[in-house]
Amino acid sequence: MARVTDLGYHRGRTPATKGKTYPVEILTPDEVRAVAAQCSTTTSYGIRHRSLIVLLYRTGLRISEALALRPKDINLEIGAVTVLHGKGDRLRTVGIDPGANPHIEAWMERRRTLDPPAGAPLFCSLQGKPLTGNALREMLSTLARRAGIDKRVHPHGFRHTHAYELMMEGVPMPIIQRQLGHASLATTDTYLSHIAPKLVIETMRQREWSP
Repeated sequence: MARVTDLGYHRGRTPATKGKTYPVEILTPDEVRAVAAQCSTTTSYGIRHRSLIVLLYRTGLRISEALALRPKDINLEIGAVTVLHGKGDRLRTVGIDPGANPHIEAWMERRRTLDPPAGAPLFCSLQGKPLTGNALREMLSTLARRAGIDKRVHPHGFRHTHAYELMMEGVPMPIIQRQLGHASLATTDTYLSHIAPKLVIETMRQREWSP
């Protein structure tokens, strides 16, 4: 099993829960901060982990898309992340807000000092090898336990949370569709109806009751 301090090249074993469907659990901003806070701000491992968590949370990328990124695919100056091979092998560019920049920049700077081989992924081991989704899932689960969070914290959960926040902020559906990389608005509508029933929540909040 991969240690939380080292998400290096790790094939690992196939989880016993492979194929099992879990309920969607949205994280609050404070819960995301609590998970990220478990990552050291001084070690290479911690800086990398925190950067990856922030990227997933602030872009909604699929874990496979995030782990396939190269440094050239991120332009923090204009706030753009280019996904060369998204689902269906589609290229798209997503946005990332300035608040994420310090965390991404910290890892990019530390990564340069490690001098990984040419062509290494942005989020690589300290030896420049690819990371795996299984190792990342184990790491997030460990960080969540340390943070005292009872919810299931996993890579796709940050995508759910990103979509939920965009919906609740009133971001237009076509923009959410493009950010998430869905092929159609119908897919996005179904996705959001499942995880972010904004109309239901807002309607119920307008009800009044005095105990």
